[in-house]
Amino acid sequence: MTASPAFRIGTRGSPLARFQAEAVRDALIAAHPELAQPGAVEIRIIRTTGDKVRDRALADIGGKGLFTKEIESALAARTIDLAVHSMKDVPTRLPGDMALACMLPREDPRDALLARAGGSIAALPRGAVVGSASVRRRAQILRRRDDLRVVLFRGNVHTRLRKLNAGEVDATLLAHAGLRRLGLAKRVGAVPLDPSEMLPAAGQGAIGVECRAADDRTRVALAAIDHAPTSQAVACERALLDTLDGSCRTPIAALAEIDEAGGLVLRALVARLDGGALFETRRAGRAGDGEAMGRDAGAELLAAAGPGFIERD
Repeated sequence: MTASPAFRIGTRGSPLARFQAEAVRDALIAAHPELAQPGAVEIRIIRTTGDKVRDRALADIGGKGLFTKEIESALAARTIDLAVHSMKDVPTRLPGDMALACMLPREDPRDALLARAGGSIAALPRGAVVGSASVRRRAQILRRRDDLRVVLFRGNVHTRLRKLNAGEVDATLLAHAGLRRLGLAKRVGAVPLDPSEMLPAAGQGAIGVECRAADDRTRVALAAIDHAPTSQAVACERALLDTLDGSCRTPIAALAEIDEAGGLVLRALVARLDGGALFETRRAGRAGDGEAMGRDAGAELLAAAGPGFIERD
């Protein structure tokens, strides 16, 4: 047993967050066999504000940073060496002394529909109640079905499944990646939605690792497990988000994917909360130009939507 851990991983405490932290730990050990000895890589659970407050929408209590700020505080205090995040929860602008060091291969980025009756949004009964805390999902659902009622629905994956089974709502949407990672996708009858029907959140399905920018030892270790295609795609999506500079009150969706020729294809949209107005765009180019593509697409959406469309924090 080592006297102290070589690397301390900080993560949220949900089953999904623990799975993601374990995936990073296992990847580190595979890339650096000297870390295979017991205790060399330690996982530490950190409870965030987003985990503590579950009865209000994220936009009402501070937005995306609610899932990362306590973990970043632990990084700054040097009580952990690296932090594992779902990339869709990470603000586009990190503190100046922090850096995104790597990403693991992306899981399925699509949303999945879970419904007590009906296997698609179109098949849901008229007036059905859909539970979701996501303004992005809300806008796209109502864009297609303005007869549906969308209600606030928060909690981790298991909590939301329990509420669905208890009849609190008729349907809900979850990230297919999370369901797959927990081994639940087939068991609960999740129906993945094509991005043309429900464009996912920027970064959805991607696991990112943050560390102190000046921590060269950790950055070198993490560089060995970085999946370049995922990093390129997510960088493109996050560049679009950064250009839009929207709050959690504005529905924004983006998905960048590497095509068969090795190029990058980006789809993105912004919408009104009620789905009454929606602007879309698409870009295709070299994977290495992803950030420039994202910023260009973001500028187009800003111009198309016009002043005041996107709410600022």
